[in-house]
This record gives sequence, structure tokens and C-alpha cells, in this order.
Amino acid sequence: MRTELRSRGQTAAIGPDLPFVLIGERINPTGRKKLGAQMAAGDFSAVRRDAESQLASGARMLDVNTGYAMGDEIAMLRDAVRAVQAVCDVPLCLDSSRIDALEAALAVYEGKALVNSVTGEEDRLLAILPLVRKYNAAVIGVVSDEAGIPAGARERLAVARKILARARDYGIAAEDVILDPICLPAAVDAHAAEVTIETIRLIRDELAANTCCGASNVAFGLPERAMLSAAFLAMAIGSGLTAAIADVRNPVVRETVLASQVLTGRDEYAVQWLAYSREKLKAAAQLARVG
Repeated sequence: MRTELRSRGQTAAIGPDLPFVLIGERINPTGRKKLGAQMAAGDFSAVRRDAESQLASGARMLDVNTGYAMGDEIAMLRDAVRAVQAVCDVPLCLDSSRIDALEAALAVYEGKALVNSVTGEEDRLLAILPLVRKYNAAVIGVVSDEAGIPAGARERLAVARKILARARDYGIAAEDVILDPICLPAAVDAHAAEVTIETIRLIRDELAANTCCGASNVAFGLPERAMLSAAFLAMAIGSGLTAAIADVRNPVVRETVLASQVLTGRDEYAVQWLAYSREKLKAAAQLARVG
């Protein structure tokens, strides 16, 4: 299964035999009140800086979320997409629970976007899938439904099947549905990561679909979040995860993903690993000269 997302001039391909795709999570006002206030006031300078810094840190795509209670999310998401497109030519993941905000952003997006997200709830499927089809986008399908988040991996797999079936009903190809196995905080449920990883395996083995999740969620509420997120990513990549929304600026996360690619055969001859190592040595040498 190969999912292709496009910007004006670039394509990000997601698949089990392809390099893992890191989607930068930084453009999000959650926990960043100053950023939310700036966007609400029409100031997207920090958004542009975040976009550029994540791209420099190895992001292949960028998630754009403008969910801020004190602002006009429709205008904010639309204008944030424009701001990011002005400085970065990479595919975007448009992140909102509001249909009107998603449509406003899709209308100005140049390429094939990833919509984040739809669930297995019938009203959400009915509202979002026609929009995905209209704009020739791809969509993240979160494996929860009217009953909430299923406790077990098999139950989550059943919701994944339903999302794929409904997407097919709307003329959306299976490769344009990326399934989110749901990553809950380990601080709340000691078996959360275990269930997520088993769900990834089942989706890979029984549906052959691509998967993506918010990697930072597993460490919510705990210290050393980057280390926990990186450990989870290594386990998940080994189980078939093909993309993740994560803090790409943290070298622990980036290096773990690059190392996992080598060990799972997705970085043939360790080309990306060697390139990163050369970059790191070059940066260290430059710092030494300055010092």
C-alpha cells in the first residue's frame, strides 16, 4: 500500500517498504497560548518559523492545527496553510475537528493534502468523507466510534475495517486512508502502548493499510517525554507503523526513527543514516572551530 501526498512541487510517499514519514507536530496552539493569540490576531510569523525549523529537522510533512478557543478557526486554519505554503514546499496535514475549517483550508491548499481526521462514527464519516473526495485528499481514520475508544486491538481493527468500507463507498481508494491505531498515555493505562502496537500489527497483516499516530501522546504527563516517545516509535516501526506526528526537532526522536529504518530494512545500505551522521559530524566540527 502506497499513500502519496503532494505540495506544489514535492511528494511524500508513505508505505511499509518506504522511509518512515515524520510529520512535524509543532504548529499547534495546544499548550501554547501565545501562539494561539498571535494566530487569532493574524500574526503567523511564529507559524512560519516553526514550519522552517521542523523542515530543517527532518520533517517530511507538517501538521497544521489552529484549534484555539479565542479565535476564528476557519480563518486561522486557512491563513496558517497559506503562511506555511509561502515558506515550505512540503505536503501538509490539515488538523481540525471542524468541517468548515477543513473546507476553508482545503480550498487554498496547493496539492493533495492529508485530512486529520475522521472517526468511525457515522455522522463524522458522513460529514468528512465527501469533503475528502471533493478535494482529492487523503484522510486519517481514527479507530474509535460511537462507543468510544475500543479497549482491545481486535475491536479497533473492526472499526478500521468499517472506516475503509465507508471510504470505498464514497469512492476513496484504500491507499488514501491512513489508519490511526490510537496512542493513549502510558501514565493513565499501563497497557496502552501494548494495545496500540498490537493494533498496528493487525492493521498491517489483515488490512495492509498504512498507519499513523501521535507519538508524543504515549508520554503525556510523564518526565523525559522525548525518550519515551522515541522508545515507543522504535517498537511501533518494528510492528509496521508507517508515519507519525511527532516532535521532529528533538534529536532523540529523529535519531531513533533513522536507526529503526536501518534495522527494518527501510533505509537500504543505511544511506539516510550515513547522511545524517555526516551532517552531525560537520555541525560538531563547525562548533569546535567557533569555540
